[in-house]
Amino acid sequence: MYTHILIPTDGSELAQRGVDHGLSLAKALGSNVTIITASAPFPLPVSRISWGIKHDDIDRYAANCRTEAEDLLAKIKATATKMGISATTTYVPDTSPATAILETAKQATCNLIVMASHGRRGVERLLLGSQAAEVVSNSPIPVLIVP
Repeated sequence: MYTHILIPTDGSELAQRGVDHGLSLAKALGSNVTIITASAPFPLPVSRISWGIKHDDIDRYAANCRTEAEDLLAKIKATATKMGISATTTYVPDTSPATAILETAKQATCNLIVMASHGRRGVERLLLGSQAAEVVSNSPIPVLIVP
């Protein structure tokens, strides 16, 4: 039924519930998985470099994001391998998580996305957005949300 599952994570404890559920489902179904994480662009517009932000700061931010992502993905891939699951990893820098998830699902020809939701509601959702809601709203493939 589901032969290739995309499992997004941001490294949080909540996201780990989605990872655990996705890996368990993949094990039960004999599915392959792609594990993805993304990092947002540098928090300030580059035009503000004259305000004390240097290109070295932006480069250091990007390098730190990549290192953290690689460590996170390696840990989850090792868990998948121990479970006998064929897993690949993807890190997408400088983009919103929802965009990265949707594009990766398409590129990797996944047929299910399993992810956790932070469950933001009301004003918090309005101000912070909901990556899960954006994925559910725009995904052409099924999305399983783990609370």
